[in-house]
Amino acid sequence: MSDPLMLARIQFAANISFHILFPTLSIALGWFLLFFKVQLGRTGDPRWMALYRFWVKVFALCFALGVVSGITMSFQFGTNWPGFMLKVGNIAGPLLAYEVLTAFFMEATFLSIMLFGMNRVSERIHTLATALVCIGTTLSAFWILVLNSWMHTPAGFEMRDGVAHATDWLAIVFNPSLPYRLTHMLLASGLTASFLIAGLSAYRLRRGDTAPEVHLGLKVGVWTAAVLIPLQILAGDLHGLNTLHHQPAKVAAMEGLWETQAGAPAVLFAVPDDAMKRNHYEVAVPKLASLYLTHDAEGVVEGLRDFPDGPRMAPVFFSFRVMVGMGLMMLMVSWIAAGMLQRRASLPGWLLRSLVAMSFSGWIAVIAGWYVTEIGRQPWLVAGVLTAADAASTVPSSMIASTLAMYLALYAALLVAFISVLFHLARKGTPPAHAPAIATTLGVA
Repeated sequence: MSDPLMLARIQFAANISFHILFPTLSIALGWFLLFFKVQLGRTGDPRWMALYRFWVKVFALCFALGVVSGITMSFQFGTNWPGFMLKVGNIAGPLLAYEVLTAFFMEATFLSIMLFGMNRVSERIHTLATALVCIGTTLSAFWILVLNSWMHTPAGFEMRDGVAHATDWLAIVFNPSLPYRLTHMLLASGLTASFLIAGLSAYRLRRGDTAPEVHLGLKVGVWTAAVLIPLQILAGDLHGLNTLHHQPAKVAAMEGLWETQAGAPAVLFAVPDDAMKRNHYEVAVPKLASLYLTHDAEGVVEGLRDFPDGPRMAPVFFSFRVMVGMGLMMLMVSWIAAGMLQRRASLPGWLLRSLVAMSFSGWIAVIAGWYVTEIGRQPWLVAGVLTAADAASTVPSSMIASTLAMYLALYAALLVAFISVLFHLARKGTPPAHAPAIATTLGVA
């Protein structure tokens, strides 16, 4: 491949795909840790502290990898996409600065107390530090999603000499798609962490780990997932309706619809042909797409042919189905497990194996959903304002290709190492109560 624009897009996609894995976990894991501490204070049950001590190590790993990969990703604004900051930097720059000032500094400051202060400060101060880290991670997600949502549904600005200038910061921050994207992402984070907690707990049970906190962790993960997944389905539906209003081309690609039509079918499966603008091997339910998109079986839904500059259908179409399919699997597995835990003390082996297999299901759904969102926006970086082609640099394709290969190799190695460490920690179990929680991870205990 010699197209520098496509290579730059693939490189950014590789970076964001790796980076997003870790904030997705750390956002919700922080709140789980706070819940464990609150439950410890409320009940005095040492199992809650054991859960905290185990999962705070996972949180530390996620935080470290998230910071490192985030720095790498930010460099590409200057190397591969200089036109982005030149044209919309007056808006993107302050939003990124707000994220650092109000969120990252808070996380970094109190993280040290959270990780190393467990036996050095009072229980109340340690719980407060955990709460402030939770708030920081969530604030960080808020500001990043403000910027991303503004890129999809820009508001509160005007163009002067080809440069975007803010006219209403409230409109910029609370742009039309922010509430839906923020809710959808926070629920996705909760589900990702829930299935990881349930999956590693199931792994420990299958290995015969009879530590008292293991079954408690399994119950927390399963029940949280069972509660969050229907909320996520509802939030996803509302997000889809918002997208239909503001980005109908993306919805057309998601639904596999080429032609504008009343009574549009729901395409369950097809092989979209972007060159011929038609679907092969289509399996569809008549009028269903119109029903759930417009609440009218004869409602009109626009097709992708009406958007000459719209996205390629195939990657959006398949990514959307991966996301939905994974969501349905989450619903089925979590509800079956929750139902069994309601009636019995333990889960059968086949269900424990299923939970282990679903440990990283949240990652798969998040990546697929992110591809739907970002590829579905093309050719725009900022909808109606800036295209990817206009923002791209003139870096030679050979240089982009070489750094892309390096990134892919490094990220693959780090991902394998991260997953290996998680299962190593699960095999090792919970550290003794007297040892600092992070010390075991660092090999000094």
